[in-house]
Amino acid sequence: MILRIATRESRLALWQANWVREKIRAEFPELDVQLVPMKTEGDQRLDRSLADIGGKGLFIKELEQALLDHRADLAVHSMKDLTTEFPLSLELSVITERDDPNDALVSNKFTNINELPDGAMIGTSSLRRKSQLRHFYPNLKIKNLRGNLDTRLRKLDDGEYDAIILAVAGLKRLGLKERIAQVIPHSVMLPAIAQGAIGIETRSGDQDTLQWIKPLRHTKTERELICERTVLSGLSGNCHVPISGYCVEKQGKLHLEARIGDPDGTELLVARGAGLLEEPEKLGKEVTDKLITQGADKILELFRS
Repeated sequence: MILRIATRESRLALWQANWVREKIRAEFPELDVQLVPMKTEGDQRLDRSLADIGGKGLFIKELEQALLDHRADLAVHSMKDLTTEFPLSLELSVITERDDPNDALVSNKFTNINELPDGAMIGTSSLRRKSQLRHFYPNLKIKNLRGNLDTRLRKLDDGEYDAIILAVAGLKRLGLKERIAQVIPHSVMLPAIAQGAIGIETRSGDQDTLQWIKPLRHTKTERELICERTVLSGLSGNCHVPISGYCVEKQGKLHLEARIGDPDGTELLVARGAGLLEEPEKLGKEVTDKLITQGADKILELFRS
């Protein structure tokens, strides 16, 4: 039997799809698991920030269409790229064990974000990263940085930036851990919601496919991400809004911190909470309500206008 995996063509996306393929083949060696690589609109439109051209959904539309057209049986995504709503007939079936969720400072000149001098050029196109950087380091200059991971590193090495911000998990997966100058602490930069985890999307009710991918499900990560993504959906969040959140299970409870900031970093709202393992959505809603009480709606209005 053939099982087809839809994936983006970037080196990191192919690493993730191959990782899923090898996990499936380890459980079911009789399966012929094939990759179906494709370019997405988000990979091709690199001249503008994601917020300007439609958000994270641009990285998944082509993959979802391949599922709907039965050209693929499952699609592998970075969880942070997934919106909270899915097309009819498709569903998020499996969330795999999360890797390191943090952000990394990558620089050939500096080993700590506190070393960056006034006016230093730092590269990122993430509104979340920009908002937090501007809040804590208003004297830095921020320049948009798009492209795949190799392209971003090349631009840094060519001297276009003094430092850039990348996800720790992506660097580790591609064997580039040595490029990490500093893992940025949460006190400065809370991660993107669901950063570091891989999600598998299938057609709704496709039990034939589900039986092959069930062993990849990681319950702890799933609980944590349900909690984080509840904040995202509660604030109607996407690439247009600087929302961050991190949930971790410790001492038998879920602990969540979430933030929302304005574009220039002047205001950064923070909310925290703890809840029962079996009630991740409840905790997500409680923390969302705290942010709304603090004025999150006013910040959201800035992005609706």
